Amino acid sequence: MIIDATDLILGRMASFAAKKALLGEKIDIVNCENAVITGSKRFILSKYQQKRKRGVPLKGPYIPRMPDRFVRRSVRGMLNHKKARGRDAFKRVMCHIGVPEKFKDKKTETIKQANVEKLPNLNFVKVGEICRLLGAKI
Repeated sequence: MIIDATDLILGRMASFAAKKALLGEKIDIVNCENAVITGSKRFILSKYQQKRKRGVPLKGPYIPRMPDRFVRRSVRGMLNHKKARGRDAFKRVMCHIGVPEKFKDKKTETIKQANVEKLPNLNFVKVGEICRLLGAKI
């Protein structure tokens, strides 16, 4: 299954992908930089900046900077990745920045329940913006 993450809410998309991976499907998520996180832009960016400055570089907390790793990490949060079933499911989830050549001519799916149009307001931030703030060179 190929999911196009453009204008999809990250948490809802991640839980959907995790459920499908637990059922044994191989999941590929494309356009990860266009997924959105809901909430006030100023609050979300300050939260991730604070999380990044907390701790020591060698001890963590480690926050992925690239959008594909950022989305994959959020999917991992929906899985029991310390047990064998969750580890195997996590290996079936792959995230990509943009659309790779091998998926250009294949049909992508979108998740209607996770679309940003369902929001009552327009407060959201794209994952690409958060990753640029964290230091990604996209």
